[in-house]
Amino acid sequence: MMDNEIQNNPPSDVVEEAERLTRLARNAVDEGEAAVYRSERERLISAHAYTARVRDEDETLVLYPEQWITDGTVQLDQIEDTDRAVEVPLTPQPGESWAAVEAHNQTIIDRVAADHSEDHVQNVRSFADFMGNHYLQTLDTATAEQIEEFYTEYYPRNAWPSPSQRSLIEGSIELAFTAVDKSYPL
Repeated sequence: MMDNEIQNNPPSDVVEEAERLTRLARNAVDEGEAAVYRSERERLISAHAYTARVRDEDETLVLYPEQWITDGTVQLDQIEDTDRAVEVPLTPQPGESWAAVEAHNQTIIDRVAADHSEDHVQNVRSFADFMGNHYLQTLDTATAEQIEEFYTEYYPRNAWPSPSQRSLIEGSIELAFTAVDKSYPL
């Protein structure tokens, strides 16, 4: 198919599912699990004649029409209408509402509070503060590196945890991920 032949972008629900699968792959505990999510994403979007790439420098999922790819490389210089590419940021963008991030994080905290002790709740609150204030990200999008930074840098210096909270911290963060059906990245 030539570029001047019009083809619709994938439906918004397909784009949203591709984004969800990409996030799951990025947060997967092992490479096998990540590969399953990526394979499912490819199956989903290939049904619409698209393929996916993650642009690492700005953490963006990009969906390209399959006919733009030659030998595994996107040939942008041969494309007349690049508007057919779909770009989805995988992290909050500058100017994104802190209030929206906080509201999402509070929902997760409330889910943990419904079934677990106040020590777990306070730990998750500290993690939400770290992710929201330092990265303007919801806590359930944290990478393994961000969680390690929280455990080693932020938590001991800024959270002022009790001995009980300190003994539960890793379990608390795992509970937060479980509350939203996401894999704990570590």
